[in-house]
Amino acid sequence: MNGAAKGAVIGGVFLVMAGGAAVGAYALVGDGGGDGKDGEVSARSERGSGPVTEKEAARAAEAFLAAWAAGDGEGAAALTNNAAAAQSAVADFRTKAYVSRAVITPGTPTGTTVPFSVAAEVTYEGVTKPLAYASKLTVVRGLTSGKPLVDWQPSVLHPELGPGESLRAGAPATPPVKAVDRNGVELTAEKYPSLRPVLGQLRETYGAKAGGRPGAELWIEPAAGSGAAKRTLLTLAEGEPSLLTTYLDAKVQAAAEKAVAAYPEASVVAVQPSNGHILAIANHRKDGYDAAMTGNRAPGSTMKIVTAAMLIDRGKVAAGQPADCPALAEWGGRGFHNLKNFSLPAGTNFATSFARSCNTAFIKQIDDVDDDGALSREATEVFGIGLDWKTGIKSTDGKVPTATGAEAAAAYIGQGRITMNPLNVASLTATARTGVFRQPLLVPAELDGRTVAKAQRRMKPAVQQQLVAMMRLTATSGTAAEAMRPVGGDKGAKTGSAEVDGAGSPDSWFTGFSGDVAAAAMVEGGGHGGDAAGPIVATVLRAG
Repeated sequence: MNGAAKGAVIGGVFLVMAGGAAVGAYALVGDGGGDGKDGEVSARSERGSGPVTEKEAARAAEAFLAAWAAGDGEGAAALTNNAAAAQSAVADFRTKAYVSRAVITPGTPTGTTVPFSVAAEVTYEGVTKPLAYASKLTVVRGLTSGKPLVDWQPSVLHPELGPGESLRAGAPATPPVKAVDRNGVELTAEKYPSLRPVLGQLRETYGAKAGGRPGAELWIEPAAGSGAAKRTLLTLAEGEPSLLTTYLDAKVQAAAEKAVAAYPEASVVAVQPSNGHILAIANHRKDGYDAAMTGNRAPGSTMKIVTAAMLIDRGKVAAGQPADCPALAEWGGRGFHNLKNFSLPAGTNFATSFARSCNTAFIKQIDDVDDDGALSREATEVFGIGLDWKTGIKSTDGKVPTATGAEAAAAYIGQGRITMNPLNVASLTATARTGVFRQPLLVPAELDGRTVAKAQRRMKPAVQQQLVAMMRLTATSGTAAEAMRPVGGDKGAKTGSAEVDGAGSPDSWFTGFSGDVAAAAMVEGGGHGGDAAGPIVATVLRAG
């Protein structure tokens, strides 16, 4: 296979269009092509001061785009504030992404931001496919040169590129997979956007194991060490996909996608308590991070599910026995209060304190427990937290470290050093629902022979019965009642809000069950549990 047949090095044409007319046309040749004159003219521009003007932004953008179109990595790099990164990326656009032709059209600047469109062709092994997209760049004043320079970001080259990512084309190492849900319904990133990183990971892990044949693609290569999967942008030659059956449920997934879309920075996971199968994973975040599976935030009062189980297990409280809920409780030299400093009448039972999410009713029990490791052991031994879950894709275990003093009190109500994500919290509810921890699974363990985590002991029946009864009370007349009103049948829930240092509003947490479905959601900065995360969980439970 020679270079001419393989890619975009010989015979390609790049154009920069402005106002419908070509600013520069360059034949791409083996030595890189282009004379870079536009870049040289801009590089000789006079040093300026003060904010970049719209006219300066337009001229700098035009010069940069012309150098890029010429395949002049060095010239384009000189017009940015990160020459090393820009030069490599512009050069790789032709030589590693195999772009053989591109028409780049600047748009009308808005201040220092200049939009542009790219109409390109990618050629690999004699196959050419069109690639069209819009991007934008921002022009800033050089700190030392004073010249208007393009603020280099990978997204200038392509809007889906993040830090450390790059464009690549060729034959990928793993064959494609056709992922389907438990009922054989195909799962695609187009229909279920949250699954894009999930499907990428499934392909990376199981594509070769499940059979199939690679084709040729243009993809986004993830940042080194990120653990992320490649993301396909363009299929150049179809491979032969293998069939991969997951435990997801397309109906529940669709509901999860719709639910998180209503709130910024939202994530949700649904699992089946009877077997641990993951029914849905959805995220709606600007950064594209899979917080649903790999987040690590304080879970707030959803942690009271574990704390309550530990207290009942040790005979310190019972659902029907009094558990005072004053406005303030102190432990370890720190004061803890309830939301808006509410209190409940003396003699209020523990079930009501749980349903109303009374912090002080839990913290007042610490002295009676007199065991700094009790909560950590309960989380691990009964709820399986921290047992190295192998779900089938990348996931992060919850952490409930041993704590003392005020930190131990904070842990009782899901603060301090405790971290979890919606996957972990959905599993807490699933374990409470059945009394048995079943490690969440996205695909069968038999696919790759991975070890499934097992908890040391099951929950005592009396503990499980009281815990579920308290969650039912919370869903019908407690803090979760409003959010859970649309959910029918046997249902239970727990709300949570977690204070985060420096954040203006607490994270919103909510978890609940209905029938054989358990779900948990988190909305960063969403406020109280029932306000944002609650409606998400309710929507998912109704779909299940």
